[in-house]
Amino acid sequence: MEAIHAAKQGDFEGAKDKLQESMDALNEAHHIQTSLIQGEIRGEKTELSLLMVHAQDHLMNAMTVRDMAAEMVELYQKIK
Repeated sequence: MEAIHAAKQGDFEGAKDKLQESMDALNEAHHIQTSLIQGEIRGEKTELSLLMVHAQDHLMNAMTVRDMAAEMVELYQKIK
């Protein structure tokens, strides 16, 4: 959302920086998720809790919003 706001203000470099920050954080979260999945494949049990489901939901939503933000930044760039 900060990237979209920056682009809306014409700060495309700032928008790019915010998109990179979000990608870095999402990559870290995705690596943790992948590690948990691989552990389960190896037979390591992970407790399925409401918190785990909630975290998965937030990760998926964050990834979707980040992709949409990147598209919106690009659109703002084209408009300006």
